Amino acid sequence: MNHPRTEADPAPGHVETEQLRRALTEVAYDITPSPLPLAAVERRGRRIRLWRRTAVLGAGCGLLLVPLAVVVLPGESGAPSVTSPAAPPSVSPTPSASPAAPAPTPRIVASGEHVTAVPGFELWLTAEGKHWTSPALPEPQFRSVVDGNIARSDPGVSLQVESEDGRTYLSGVYYGGKGTASSVEVETVAGTVWGKLVELPGDPGWGVWYAVTDLKPGKDPLHFENQITVHNTEGGIYAQWK
Repeated sequence: MNHPRTEADPAPGHVETEQLRRALTEVAYDITPSPLPLAAVERRGRRIRLWRRTAVLGAGCGLLLVPLAVVVLPGESGAPSVTSPAAPPSVSPTPSASPAAPAPTPRIVASGEHVTAVPGFELWLTAEGKHWTSPALPEPQFRSVVDGNIARSDPGVSLQVESEDGRTYLSGVYYGGKGTASSVEVETVAGTVWGKLVELPGDPGWGVWYAVTDLKPGKDPLHFENQITVHNTEGGIYAQWK
């Protein structure tokens, strides 16, 4: 006759499981575990960290080198061709040649119009010739161009000189040259003096030049070292006195 199982009675499967657990526990107590390889684990950890760091640096260098490769080796297959635009060459602008200033021409005056070179030294022209005054000779003086004393068909220059208080007043008539008179150059003991020209309107074929210069002490004011030259607008000689 079978007795009914109570809650306190373990099932047959449970008894076997408990016995197996106890047997394994006893065996585990008899096993002495070997020491952990901590040094080896630490070395391996260092190698892993070094490997990761090297991999990161290699990737960064690769990113830095990629643009350089593209620039140095443009046109590679699969890579865009990139070149830096070349700076334009520095070219200094060529200065444009300024047109030469026109050569001066004589001042055109009306007949009888007075031209004041300096106070007391005045000149005026009429169809008959040159008129002037100077501080040394305040009374009007006259030099004719129609009395036959000059050949107006041939180039020439006349000279009149007055001195007063260390200053010399130079003037004269020029005539007969080719082209248009432009300037007058006078070589004196005081050096080169550039004078001025005046003419009547039209083409009279003659004009008057004048200049003022200071004297050097002990020098003869009437001595001219070289010559008087009237230049034309082309740079040539209109007339000359030697």
